[in-house]
Amino acid sequence: MSTLAVHDHGVAHHEDDHGQHHHKATFLNTYIFSQDHKMIAKQFLITGMAMAFIAMILSILFRIQLAYPDKAFPLMETLLGRFAPGGRLDSNFYLALVTIHGTIMVFFVLTAGLSGTFANLLIPLQLGVRDMASPFMNMLSYWFFFIASVIMLSSFLVQKGPASGGWTIYPPLSALPKAMPGSGMGMTLWLISMVLFIASQLMAGINYVSTILNMRTKGMDLWKMPLTVWALFLTAILGVLSFPVLVAGVVLLVFDRSFGTSFYLSDIVLNGTQIQPFEGGSPILFQHLFWFLGHPEVYIVIMPAMGISSEVMSVNSRKPIFGYHAMVYSLIGITVLSFIVWGHHMFVTGMNPFLGGVFMITTLIIAVPSAVKTFNWLATLWRGNIRFTSGMLFAIGMVSFFISGGLTGIFLGNAALDINLHDTYFVVAHFHLVMGSAAIFGMLAGVYHWFPKMFGRMMNERLGYLHFWLTFIGAYLVFFPMHFMGLDGVPRRYYAFTEFESMKQWLSVNTFVTWAAIMSAVAQLAFLFNFIHSIFWGKKAPQNPWESNTLEWTTPVEHLHGNWPGEIPTVYRWPYDYSKPGAEHDFIPQTVPLSQTMSSNLPHDFEDNPVGLEEHTKWTSAQKSNEEVK
Repeated sequence: MSTLAVHDHGVAHHEDDHGQHHHKATFLNTYIFSQDHKMIAKQFLITGMAMAFIAMILSILFRIQLAYPDKAFPLMETLLGRFAPGGRLDSNFYLALVTIHGTIMVFFVLTAGLSGTFANLLIPLQLGVRDMASPFMNMLSYWFFFIASVIMLSSFLVQKGPASGGWTIYPPLSALPKAMPGSGMGMTLWLISMVLFIASQLMAGINYVSTILNMRTKGMDLWKMPLTVWALFLTAILGVLSFPVLVAGVVLLVFDRSFGTSFYLSDIVLNGTQIQPFEGGSPILFQHLFWFLGHPEVYIVIMPAMGISSEVMSVNSRKPIFGYHAMVYSLIGITVLSFIVWGHHMFVTGMNPFLGGVFMITTLIIAVPSAVKTFNWLATLWRGNIRFTSGMLFAIGMVSFFISGGLTGIFLGNAALDINLHDTYFVVAHFHLVMGSAAIFGMLAGVYHWFPKMFGRMMNERLGYLHFWLTFIGAYLVFFPMHFMGLDGVPRRYYAFTEFESMKQWLSVNTFVTWAAIMSAVAQLAFLFNFIHSIFWGKKAPQNPWESNTLEWTTPVEHLHGNWPGEIPTVYRWPYDYSKPGAEHDFIPQTVPLSQTMSSNLPHDFEDNPVGLEEHTKWTSAQKSNEEVK
């Protein structure tokens, strides 16, 4: 609750019940440079969605090239100019498209877009906190991310095009400015963008960890936190510990590019004649530094999706999450183990077979906590009173992709098998299912589920169903055939396969995959229309549309700075009391005190506990008003 206070010097301030002062709201400090975590969450979401659509367009462009390698498209020249002379994609620009598509999706959409949105929205709301530990640093983290996004996209305006050494930017293509067209200014912009991006993620991560450890409301101990917050907490720890290593690698890369050092370069000859003055460096060193971030990064991407799906599945199964403690311990296990498996990306670099064996064992061990989570999701669904909302469908889809993509990880985690499969389409299929599709589906589950909390309106469920089925079927049609291409030895990142007799047979499959990708892309237009239309004209949301237990649904539908008018609610129980025998309703919010008698699981003996009576009365009246709205 906020009142307008005019101070002696005549400037209007907002003063709220918890004693904080807020400057008078203007367009700039409300929508642009906002320090309110709810607005910053929306900024991350909308920027992440814009980047996702750009990355999707890039992928359609290079898929057209793979489906029709010898065909000219005049429209392509009109759109891309010098990068598609005669209507055919330039081979260097093809590599640039693949590079920027991968970079945007992994970092700008699935790291910042996913964590930035849901950590900002849910950590304060689900823990009973007025705002983040440092709202100013929170704002800075978004704007660093936004500037990094602009710089990454601006590399398309450079004469020789964007970075084109793959999203992993291995030397020498990234360390020698003359190696290929995209190794020049395009690569420099990529490196600047990534340093700013990592600064953004470090500011955000420190903020998330500080808020979770220090600012929880009364009664909210760690074992009463929803799995979403656990997942975001451990993701933030992963980011804070691993992102600086990539910065170190990038700094050494800048030294090699600009100052003549030889950290990653040795015995290089350009164009068969120009001997370069580098000696003693090792490109393998860069791979170690990159994958020391790169593998935790995979879990930075997937763990928030796991937490979101756990919450959405429990709410819509009307059942407590199965194995809450096992779910938390498996998240902790993944967090620890993800730091000692990076070598499985490097089995073919000539590493000592003993070391390869060690990385193989740790890789197979990390499958155990992932399997625990999978079985617990299935057990949560088992015999549940399932409500198939759009969010629930996407959460179940996430589990499907995680299983089908995770199983192929067992192949790739085996050093002997990986030698045959490395850098083939089998790897592309594996990580696009287990990391790409699974994380995107987790993110979409979160968008559909918390849209009423973000925008105060409901999304259209029918459009949500259409979006789900087209995207779910489309993703499998795109990525499943790639497994078979990979098993046949078809390599990644090739511009055309018509030069190779053994690979020509896969041209029809590439054409099929391209049309499936176009269908999936068109399906996203249904989501985009639903999203924008619902923000302005969607049905108004009740306070707790999904009948959920967590604290964010106790806040008013209309957003206010500080989240709760008056006192922050006290937490008495864990967040998954659904369908409890003896209870009046099939959900009991965290703010309802625990029973003192066996006859009912819901109310207290209120004679001794007037506070409990007040909480129960509030909850019952909220229930009635919810039912009236429905």
